[in-house]
Amino acid sequence: MSILVVGSVALDTIHTPFGKVRDILGGSATYFSLSARFFSPVNLVAVVGEDFPEKNIVFLKKHNINLEGLVQKKDKTFRWIGEYDRCFSDAKTIATYLNVFAKFAPKIPQKYQNSSYVFLANIDPLIQEKVLKQVKHPKLIACDTMNFWIQNKRKQLLKLLKKIDVFLINESEAKELTLESNLLKAGKKIIKLGPKIVVIKRGEHGVLLFASNNIFIVPAFILESVIDPTGAGDTFAGGFMGYLAKTNILNIDSLRQAVVYGSIMASFTVEDFGLRRLGTIKLSNISKRLKQFKKYTSF
Repeated sequence: MSILVVGSVALDTIHTPFGKVRDILGGSATYFSLSARFFSPVNLVAVVGEDFPEKNIVFLKKHNINLEGLVQKKDKTFRWIGEYDRCFSDAKTIATYLNVFAKFAPKIPQKYQNSSYVFLANIDPLIQEKVLKQVKHPKLIACDTMNFWIQNKRKQLLKLLKKIDVFLINESEAKELTLESNLLKAGKKIIKLGPKIVVIKRGEHGVLLFASNNIFIVPAFILESVIDPTGAGDTFAGGFMGYLAKTNILNIDSLRQAVVYGSIMASFTVEDFGLRRLGTIKLSNISKRLKQFKKYTSF
């Protein structure tokens, strides 16, 4: 089953203790797509500027991302500049230049409107809701968010949560949204806000899945080298949604498997800057890491 993803395609400048890169391909929809494409066809909807490098278009097409919904407009591409300390805690944003993204009003191509699986990446909840009005009877709708929307568009976000099936959110965002310091309480409270399934991403500490009366806890895949955590959450979402779309089965067993695949995909992203690592792996790399993960966690 194909997946529709609506979000950002950006140019990132990133500084970590291991180096600095400038204007590399990034964006929530990009990381999601490069991850999900291993499992299911991906239809991307986003906007870029006239300065967007052609090599990035070639890169996305090479990895079989459908770009009919990628619009190029006059102005500059969305840019994000951020840095991390040695603890790789939440990124410190140095600057954000929305540029063409400031007026992003996604129009879903007709052939994408029947998508069974829809992922609303981290964008304004008002835009996320407008996307939902353009799709027809999706089987599963998932969305992501961030602290900015929780703080500035809380009412709109809460309205959106009543219309989606899966909500992906990180630890600090979950606590801020629910005003709870305990993640178990936070997860259960978010379920009551509307989503049937809640995934709380905890970075190097793993993932919590809440679904009905089920709770599933997965550790992060342990790595010797972490270079850049940018996009790890979006990569997780791509693996998670990609697996569900591939199996087209929605039960607690498939959700558990999807969480594991999401964690595995995210582990590749952090091993290099941007999409460098994720753009080079093969299915055999994923299978090998899955076997290692099972070995590490079975008892």
